[in-house]
Amino acid sequence: MIYLGAGLIIALIIIIGVLSGKKANNNSFSGKHVASSGLVSGALIGTLVGGASTIGTAQLSFTYGLSAWWFTLGGAIGVLLLSFGFLKPMYNDDTITTLPDIITKEYGKNSGILVAVLSSIGTFLSFIAQILSGTALLMAVFPINFQISVLIILILMILYVFFGGVLALGKAGLAKTIILSISVLACGCLSCYYLKDTITDSSVFPTNQYYNLFARGIVVDAGAGLSLIVGVITTQSYISAVLSAKSLSKAKIGSIITAIIVPIIGIASIFVGMYMKANYPDINTKLAFPLFIVNELPSFVAGIILAALLIAVIGTGSGLAMGMASMLYKNIYKTIRKETKNEREAVIVQRIMLVIIALIGGLLCIANLGDLILNWSFLSMGLRGAVAFFPLVTALFFKGKISKLFIYISMVGSVLITIIGKFVLPKNIDPLFIGLGFSLIVLIIGLVVSSINKRKVSNEN
Repeated sequence: MIYLGAGLIIALIIIIGVLSGKKANNNSFSGKHVASSGLVSGALIGTLVGGASTIGTAQLSFTYGLSAWWFTLGGAIGVLLLSFGFLKPMYNDDTITTLPDIITKEYGKNSGILVAVLSSIGTFLSFIAQILSGTALLMAVFPINFQISVLIILILMILYVFFGGVLALGKAGLAKTIILSISVLACGCLSCYYLKDTITDSSVFPTNQYYNLFARGIVVDAGAGLSLIVGVITTQSYISAVLSAKSLSKAKIGSIITAIIVPIIGIASIFVGMYMKANYPDINTKLAFPLFIVNELPSFVAGIILAALLIAVIGTGSGLAMGMASMLYKNIYKTIRKETKNEREAVIVQRIMLVIIALIGGLLCIANLGDLILNWSFLSMGLRGAVAFFPLVTALFFKGKISKLFIYISMVGSVLITIIGKFVLPKNIDPLFIGLGFSLIVLIIGLVVSSINKRKVSNEN
């Protein structure tokens, strides 16, 4: 019955995708102001609610409880700040559709390429998180080892892109988001009900560990939240979603809806992880959510939910990989080869890049460089934020006041500091704080130098 339920939901999503295939992709906004607040929130939720916010959150809550809320809580705060603090100057400029567009317009073509390349490092880490989420789903259902499950997930992601990503077309993307959100919320309610006799038992769930937003330490968990906030603000998919709104007010309404729903989904996933801790304490933590579905739900329903999760993971992962491949093609390959009108060559090159990206991601997973899904996700968002957050602030709100040299130093230095700090700093220190601090200091120096130079020019005149 579990396979029947899974087959049914996959078939349903495919049918919806085919029927709406001639329409625009809900997740591929062109920058035109056409989307309702519902579609904006659907795109935002569909991007935020994936393997990390469900499987990854349940995995972390298995050990730390409420501390796992920072992924969805930080994401919600980031969405609100994006719409209420950053959107207006972007929305009113019809030449802006992407983050590199914003940076390029203020600081030149090379700065746009640099931010795209450096941000792709963070995107790649998020891609790894999706692979790990997918392997958890497969290993919970099929008697296969980790290496085989990685291979299967990579093949599915590659095929998804090669066949046009039909499952993400048209209304299928929204249907997938609705089914997944309802499924996760239902699992959360059920696990909370099952926990009614033990949820307040401190011998099972020590208060300081399971009911503390900063259970891993204030710096670590505050850093996790900050990673999501700055990461969302500087991630293209979220920018595209809010820019697609028919009006600023609709973008804000869509963001408010997202900010309400996503943390609730996070809480639901936390309850699932805690239930599994209380009842299955010896399992592999990343299998907490999939095993809850398999062990605690009717087989047919379990199949539906597992299929919805798998589609979300595959869709998100393949989208991330394709985005990186497109960026590498446009900003590196075409720069070397110059302009080409051969569309077939473009498709072939991007697909080769996609396969290479997938293989590297798979090898890193198999190399066992750490399989805590949210750790990869937090680092991914943090890197994107370290690279682009303050340059974005200056490009939007301090136009013409900083030399591009300081932007280059800020972007390269912050990402290097964040990456190196992840490996050399104590675990109770989040390198994102240092990376962002470096970026801020460099840009403040840039403002001061620019101000001094302008005064000199003014005095000479």
